Amino acid sequence: MAVQTKQPETTQQRPFASKLVAWMRRIGTALGRPIVSVILAFIAGAIVIIITWPDKTVDPFTNVLHAYSTLFSGSFGTGMDFSNTLVRVTPLIFTSLSVAIAFRAGLFNIGAAGQLAVGAMAADMIGLTYSSWPSWLLVPAMLLASILAGALWGGIVGFLKAWRGAHEVVTTIMLNWIAFWGTDYLINSPPFTAPFGVTQTIGLSPQAQLPSIAALYNQTLGNFLPQLDPFTLFSYTVDVSIFLALIAVLIYWFIISRTTFGYEIRVIGENPKAAQYAGIPTKRHIFLVMAIAGAFAGLAGSTHLMGQPGYELSATAFSQDPTGFDAIAVALLGRTTAIGVLLASLFFGGLRSGSTAMQAIAHVDPNLVLIIEALVLFFIAAEFLPVIQRIMPNWMGLGRRPSLVPATIGGIASVEVPEMSNGNGDGENELNITDLDQAEPGQAEPGKEE
Repeated sequence: MAVQTKQPETTQQRPFASKLVAWMRRIGTALGRPIVSVILAFIAGAIVIIITWPDKTVDPFTNVLHAYSTLFSGSFGTGMDFSNTLVRVTPLIFTSLSVAIAFRAGLFNIGAAGQLAVGAMAADMIGLTYSSWPSWLLVPAMLLASILAGALWGGIVGFLKAWRGAHEVVTTIMLNWIAFWGTDYLINSPPFTAPFGVTQTIGLSPQAQLPSIAALYNQTLGNFLPQLDPFTLFSYTVDVSIFLALIAVLIYWFIISRTTFGYEIRVIGENPKAAQYAGIPTKRHIFLVMAIAGAFAGLAGSTHLMGQPGYELSATAFSQDPTGFDAIAVALLGRTTAIGVLLASLFFGGLRSGSTAMQAIAHVDPNLVLIIEALVLFFIAAEFLPVIQRIMPNWMGLGRRPSLVPATIGGIASVEVPEMSNGNGDGENELNITDLDQAEPGQAEPGKEE
């Protein structure tokens, strides 16, 4: 029997309330697991504070609140605190985008630290070799050199993965140490090393430096608006590279969400065999993804070198820099989305920046921040939110069950139904509903006599 089915509603036909509910559900799905992971990590951190606090006569909950309040006030309490936080956030955004775009293609890029190192070294070599160039030419040349060096370092991993089958985890770890020791050799070698046996490079010339936002404000808007005090000017250390990081976030979003290449690498990440069967050039895309990942990480090294006072590279600094490895946790916490990476970078940068104030004021060991970061990563990997949703009662609305959606092929909706007896002992397992074979008015339905 032919039964007319209701056509699915389009986005324009759906009422506003339905759109709002669907939008809120998507937001909850996107933010649910990261938020739950952060809350559980802070609860576990509070337990660590209570257990390890030496003075048991003081209220433990007061100690926990005092420690966390100083942690966040030290990160975002004042303009200078927020400026110091953004200094840590900027390279973290670049390296997290590097890890995130590799995750999208199903690759595990642990080499962001090494790509950062070669990018910084390439920019420093250009800046010291051509120090007489004008700023408008030297700064773009240094940034371009870091992009190319990072892309080359990441492209090696992509080539070995695509054409030789070498696992990217092994190759990135090995290339990290090649980058660390190779840059240390160049830092300690002429003509880049500083005089008097100091294990660092010569400082960059002024035309090779990125200005701080505060200094740029005084030179531009300060001509019309009140200028910042010269004595406090150096306290606002964030430089213009934060704007480059935001541009990189937009570029990443555009690549992933608005290009054919982004769609194809997402398909490769979900199912490489299906992507290859569909005609997607998987090998070429793997190489390009790792090259783009290396370019993002290379920018992290050059912008930090060019934007922060000192403007030199120190030997053994890259092997001790946690930025490249923190990026893995940031990319996972941000669920490899552009806005997620931005917010997660701000969160992790705030933890790192506020740990000093937490130690000085609340007398809590700053290693607590490392514990919280590790727990966040652990709870994300453990995926406790689906377990919590399953054990919640139905009336709370948190237990989600998949709805029955018929598979439609050629206008026929096929719905599985429980086996029913038709009186002859035969079972009926499938019900076919079609909207194509509708009987004309006045015409008998098929299978019926006039």
